[in-house]
Amino acid sequence: MARSQDKKKHLSRKIRHISMEVSSIDGLFESFSSMAFQSRNLHRAASIYKAMLKDKKNTIILCLAGSIFSAGLKRLVYEMVHNNMVDAIVSTGALIVDQDFFEALGFSHYIGSPMVNDEMLRNNHIDRIYDTYIDEDELRICDETICKIADTIEKRPYSSREFIIEMGKYLDRNSKAKDSVVLEAYRKGVPIFVPAFSDSSAGFGLVMHQWKNKETHVSIDSVKDFLELTKIKIASGDTSLFMIGGGVPKNFAQDIVVAADILGKNPDMHKYAIQITVADERDGALSGSTLKEAHSWGKVKEEMAQMVFSEATIAMPLILSHAYSSGAWKGRKPKRFNSLLDSDKK
Repeated sequence: MARSQDKKKHLSRKIRHISMEVSSIDGLFESFSSMAFQSRNLHRAASIYKAMLKDKKNTIILCLAGSIFSAGLKRLVYEMVHNNMVDAIVSTGALIVDQDFFEALGFSHYIGSPMVNDEMLRNNHIDRIYDTYIDEDELRICDETICKIADTIEKRPYSSREFIIEMGKYLDRNSKAKDSVVLEAYRKGVPIFVPAFSDSSAGFGLVMHQWKNKETHVSIDSVKDFLELTKIKIASGDTSLFMIGGGVPKNFAQDIVVAADILGKNPDMHKYAIQITVADERDGALSGSTLKEAHSWGKVKEEMAQMVFSEATIAMPLILSHAYSSGAWKGRKPKRFNSLLDSDKK
């Protein structure tokens, strides 16, 4: 009898076939819920993100890796910041400096091809990011602008967050783009952390700055980054992760639970978590390690966690468009963690 009940239970939900006549993003996601493989995982991830937004006491940390801004996803993140759909960002340096700040200076990324002659590109000072091009001469101007900012501020160690605020101040006066993530985060008080800040155009700029100012200069304190993000965890209580890709941003944000515990604050694990990745977990590398694995470290709760094995330029627009159309973000107030962290210094 028990066997019969189990069989009935597990054979209760039928696969439904998707139709071309789906007329909205919500209809598409409703279809995903009754499909299989990554479509169903995508549906659950979207549902978890809506739960994050509706949970007003919850702090949402967005983790970004991969060259996704050059691929066309920058405005999505700008809109997340603008609409209070994210409270803190942890990113690679390339996204924040080489791609967002770069475009705010008035430059662009261009459609290219991976089948091009790369020697011809090199001779023409064109850098390739898979099927996207960027002008190396313009990147050098980005490097020099970072150096210029460092030359004009107080010479001391900064967290990457503090230095990115200075970049935001610069753009507040000089930006040529209306959809800069750095500028909007500065205006909304949303902290941006780049733990490996020198691994980007910022690194070249700061090398130039320190070369010219050997005795007293600006430096980046990555431990201060870690402490500041841990302070956000302590102040927040409930936290969640929306992770695009993996690498340093993912681990950095997961680790703040352990850091808060080491400081004797007895924190809860991240309440919600989503990761969109194409990485494989079987080599033990960080980018592919699952949220289930993170639970073993005491970092992420399992109940509201979802891996989506999909390329970001496909999955991210779908999840965010669905969340936006649902209205789950409406009424969500800005947390302005920059003010909290800056007040701690006084």
